Amino acid sequence: MTEPIHLFAPYFRTEEVLEEIRECLDRGWTGLGFKTVEIEREWCSYTGLQHAHFLNSASAGLHLAMRLLKDQDGWQDGDEVVTTPLTFVSTNHPILYECLQPVFADVDEYLCLDPLSVAERISPRTRAVVFVGLGGSTGRLREVADLCRQKGLRLILDAAHMAGTRLDDQHVGGQADITVFSFHAVKNVPTADSGMICCRDVDLDRVVRQWTWLGIDKDTYSRSHEDKAYRWLYGVPNVGFKYHGNSIMAAMAKVGLRYLDEDNGVRRRFAQLYENAFAGRTGIEVIPMPAGCESSRHLFQVEVDRRDEVMVELNRRKIYPGVHYRSNQDYPMYRNLPGPCPRALAASQRVISLPMHLRMSEADVQRVATALVQIVEG
Repeated sequence: MTEPIHLFAPYFRTEEVLEEIRECLDRGWTGLGFKTVEIEREWCSYTGLQHAHFLNSASAGLHLAMRLLKDQDGWQDGDEVVTTPLTFVSTNHPILYECLQPVFADVDEYLCLDPLSVAERISPRTRAVVFVGLGGSTGRLREVADLCRQKGLRLILDAAHMAGTRLDDQHVGGQADITVFSFHAVKNVPTADSGMICCRDVDLDRVVRQWTWLGIDKDTYSRSHEDKAYRWLYGVPNVGFKYHGNSIMAAMAKVGLRYLDEDNGVRRRFAQLYENAFAGRTGIEVIPMPAGCESSRHLFQVEVDRRDEVMVELNRRKIYPGVHYRSNQDYPMYRNLPGPCPRALAASQRVISLPMHLRMSEADVQRVATALVQIVEG
């Protein structure tokens, strides 16, 4: 019987994960604490970034980025943030949370922000740009970062797909004021759900840590481990959120990080097999990767005509790809916002994300590729 091939399938090294979690249970500390401290240090060591704070989700990190930059820089309600419509809504909802105005810029051939379109959308009220590394691609991140520096704008990097992505041999994140990574179950560092926020500035990192624990100026773990005595007194200078990560998720992330480069190597091998299968084929446009980008390959994307019909036929063959993404401009809260984006709209009607995960075999990749070629070429 033909087995189904799904877009994503979480993959865990169960015994190693359980060993890490068992330490949390044995020590009686499952919340914010020793494991979250460990994964933050290990993430900084791996990426070369100076600051990292473990969170309960990447969505929380994107909200924190918007909230704290607004607070620190004195942005006003109605100030503008240039962003992409071709992303998960968790990228753009935080702009609305903070009563800011999303302004959509178009995407390029990498399906990332086009710096020329970004430049066109900048106004006197623009305060920041959000760059999404779709599928693990760096797109034209360098150019967008240069533009932000020239214009005095903050840059937020939505790196949910970019764990392990390198640009010019350096892990991404150094280009932005704040970078947010996702460790959701189907991401390249899998947990149940968690994330990491990385601030360029040490003072912003300090403030982030307060805001993730309800605005309290010192978390319970820190207060419990100073001089081996519990310090009960704390201040609450801000109305913060409960966005911090916990040690169970950190334990899972530690194992995923341990194998991240190896696992991304498998993903890149699968991507190369897809590319070889589609080379010279008509009707299947592979979304390219830019020069200098060693991608995490969280996604492998193609564009085809009659996308929805192609998806139905793939499903009939028990192949279940995805779409990343439907243009946010299709949703009511973004429909009437400024920023015509014809390239993003066209991509949202043609793009397919093919199955890409560690439970696949090379034979599975070939099966998906062969089916797509047969369907598209008739």
